[in-house]
Amino acid sequence: MLNSLLELNPLSHVRRNHALEHATLSILAKKNPKLSLVGNSDVRGFWVFGDVSTEELQQAVDEAAQRLKQGESNLAIHPFCGTNFVTAGVVAGSAAWLAMLGSGGGLRRKLDRLPIVVSLVTLGLMVAQPLGPLMQARVTTDAQIGDLQVYEITEYKRHDAQVHRVKTRNGSKPY
Repeated sequence: MLNSLLELNPLSHVRRNHALEHATLSILAKKNPKLSLVGNSDVRGFWVFGDVSTEELQQAVDEAAQRLKQGESNLAIHPFCGTNFVTAGVVAGSAAWLAMLGSGGGLRRKLDRLPIVVSLVTLGLMVAQPLGPLMQARVTTDAQIGDLQVYEITEYKRHDAQVHRVKTRNGSKPY
């Protein structure tokens, strides 16, 4: 059922844009490790926040699309993706909640459980480390970008902030 849901057109498009965004940011980071960029994907493409020229971005997007189409699916997984942080938060928060079940209302009883909470949260964070990239690979990105193509990159500058909008489409029609 999850696979059917993930293949629905708007969700599928976001997942492929997310993969292309990750691949693009990875390529840019490899070329300039000191570059600090942030991305955000949606159904119509993705945004890149940070100091990068439109030309550099275009080259990275083109390379990313080509490499994804050639099967380099590892480029779709990014170590600083929000999926990793959300996964860790859900697992650690659930562990903390579980540790506090039945502790009653008194502060003393809650404080007595603190070592259990810390232990379970730590264990949860350890378990979540490989789960974040797995969630990216299976749920939030799709490295099989197919006929996804970039048709426009627009640069915006506001005060000292630089932002690029990368618009994509499937084949000849924008989403």
